[in-house]
Amino acid sequence: MNPQDLIRKKRDGARFSDAEIGAFITGVSDGSWADYQITALVMAMFIHGLNQSEQNALVKSMLESGEVLDFSDIDAPKADKHSTGGVGDKTSLIIAPLAAACGVAVPMISGRGLGHTGGTLDKLESIEGYNVRLTKAQIKQTIKKCGFALAGQTNSLVPADKKLYALRDAASMVESVPLIVGSIMSKKLAEGLDALVLDVKTGTGAFMENLWDAQGLAKALVKTGNDFGVRTEALITDMSQPLGKYVGNALEVYECLKIMRGEMEEAMQPTLDLSIELTARMLVLTGISKDVEEASAICLKKIQDGSALEKFHQNVELQKGNPSICDNPETLLEKKISQIPFIAEKDGFITEIDTRGVGGAVCALGGGRMQVKDTIDYAVGFSCAKKLGDAVRKGEEIGTIFCRRKSQADAISEKLRNAYKIGVEKPQNSELVKEIIS
Repeated sequence: MNPQDLIRKKRDGARFSDAEIGAFITGVSDGSWADYQITALVMAMFIHGLNQSEQNALVKSMLESGEVLDFSDIDAPKADKHSTGGVGDKTSLIIAPLAAACGVAVPMISGRGLGHTGGTLDKLESIEGYNVRLTKAQIKQTIKKCGFALAGQTNSLVPADKKLYALRDAASMVESVPLIVGSIMSKKLAEGLDALVLDVKTGTGAFMENLWDAQGLAKALVKTGNDFGVRTEALITDMSQPLGKYVGNALEVYECLKIMRGEMEEAMQPTLDLSIELTARMLVLTGISKDVEEASAICLKKIQDGSALEKFHQNVELQKGNPSICDNPETLLEKKISQIPFIAEKDGFITEIDTRGVGGAVCALGGGRMQVKDTIDYAVGFSCAKKLGDAVRKGEEIGTIFCRRKSQADAISEKLRNAYKIGVEKPQNSELVKEIIS
C-alpha cells in the first residue's frame, strides 16, 4: 500500500483496516518506509488516535513483526510484571525471584532507563559481570534452572517497536495511549505469557502524572491483554515521591538485597509492600492462590524464609554475575564514592516532592541517560531520608547525595532544593496503591 495514501487517510481522521495497519508495520520492519513517512503517520495517529480495533491490529502486527517466545515445555504458569516507570522503582528485582519461588515462571524482558526514570537492565548491570544480553535459548535455559530470567529485548523480538519508539521520542510523540499500548503489549505478548500484572504510575515522577490519564492507559492495557487471551490486571500506584529509600542503580540493587535478606530499614517498606502486592496479583491470575490475601501471605513467607533470595542468587550465578553480593550487599557500594548530606533550610513538613526533579538530579550525576548513547555511572545516586509528611528541622538531613566529587553535589543541590517543598502544614498521606483495574 502506498505510504502517502495511508498518511493522507489518517491525516484526515479516517479509520484504518487491519490490512492497512499491517502494511504500515511491515514498512517499518523491512525498511520500505522512510523515517519521515513513518514519523508523518505516527503524528497523524498521535493527533487522531486509534479505536480499539485499530489498536488491537497495531499490537497484533507489531507482535508478528518478529519472533514470539515459546515456553510451552516449561511446566509452570508463565507470568510477568511491567511498570510504566518511575524514580526508585526497583520492584522487578524482588518480584521476579519472589514469583519464581512461588512456582511462577517469569520471562522478564526489561528495558533501560531514559531521562528521569531508571531501567531494570541498568540496575542489573551494576552487578559485576551480570549478562542481560541473552538469546532466546539462554532465556529458556535460565528459566528452567531458576524460574526466571531478566534480559533485554532481542533483535528478533518485536523489531518494529525499536524504530517506532525512537522516532516517537525524537519527535516528542511519546505521550499517546494507543502507541504506548502497542509498544508495551506487543513486547509482553511476545513473551508467551498466561498472565500479566501492570504497574501504572501516577504522580510527579510518573510518565502519566495525572490520575485520569493513568486510568485511561491502565484500562487500555488491560483491555488489550485480555483481548489477546492473557489474564491481565493493572494497579495504579503512587509516584509522588521516590519509591523506597534509594535512587540509583547499584543503590537500588543494594536495597532489594537488604529486603530479601530480612535487613530492611523503615524507608524501604514501600518497596517491599508494592513488590508483594504485585507478586500476589500474579499468583492469583495464574491460579496458584485463590485470593490476594492468601497470595500475600505466601509471598511474605518466601521473603522471610530466604527462598526469594536463594532464587536471586541462582539467577545471578546463571547470568554470569557475582553471586557474592547476595551474602555481602555492601560490596555493591563503591568505596570511592563521596556521601554528601542534603539538608533542610528551614523547619516544617515535607509537603511536596518533585519526583521527576529528583530523578533528573541523579541523571545529572551520571546515574541515568538523557540520550540512548549516554554511558552510566552505576555507583552514584540519592538516598531519601525524609518522605512526604515527615517533619524536618533546619539543618536536618533530608537525604544523601552519592557522587564522585563534591562539585557534583553542589551542582545538583539547587535541583534538589527545588524538588523538596517544606511547609507548615502536614499533608495527607498518599495511598501507595490508588486503584486496581481488572
